[in-house]
Amino acid sequence: MEHPHQEIREIRALHTASTITVYQAYDPAIGNPAVRHGRFPSTWRQNRMTWIKPSFLWMMYRSGWGTSEGQETVLAVEITRAGFDWALRHACLSSYVRSLYPDRGAWQRELKRAPARVQWDPERDLDSRPLPYRSLQLGLSGEASARYADEWTVSISDVTPLAREIRALVGRGDQDAARELLPRERPYPAGDELLAHLRPRAARSAPAR
Repeated sequence: MEHPHQEIREIRALHTASTITVYQAYDPAIGNPAVRHGRFPSTWRQNRMTWIKPSFLWMMYRSGWGTSEGQETVLAVEITRAGFDWALRHACLSSYVRSLYPDRGAWQRELKRAPARVQWDPERDLDSRPLPYRSLQLGLSGEASARYADEWTVSISDVTPLAREIRALVGRGDQDAARELLPRERPYPAGDELLAHLRPRAARSAPAR
């Protein structure tokens, strides 16, 4: 349930004192060996931008609950908070926002330089419907992608069975049981030091009526 004073753009994630869990979905040819070995296989290309998502339900929306072609294996990737924070500090918004950049040219130069980029997309509920607040998607390329694979990754787990179980409960109309199985995502402690350059200056979501 949305808090009446919830930040419109806020990172909500499963996290510990030292790690944060993000989600990705891959073809089994990549996902299965990644789970077996706890790291991405050589066929995983570091030179391509890879998007990580702290929101389980947004990953379910994006991957069709692990049924979309090429996204049949849903991974929970536990990475270091130090690495995640580094990516945020070195990220640029994926689209131009006037309140954050002097002009479009300045944004384009920053986007070209940054090894990470951020976009805020509407969070999703159990039925994949958009919610009135947004979820962070973090794209990693170049140095950030290499660090993600080689330095930040702590563990990789296959959560496809969990996705299927939750989806089946939703299909049967048992939302309460489905909700109980969701990862316990909490606001991630990323203050202005990490997000000021990534969060457009805007009012918080309107109080519930």
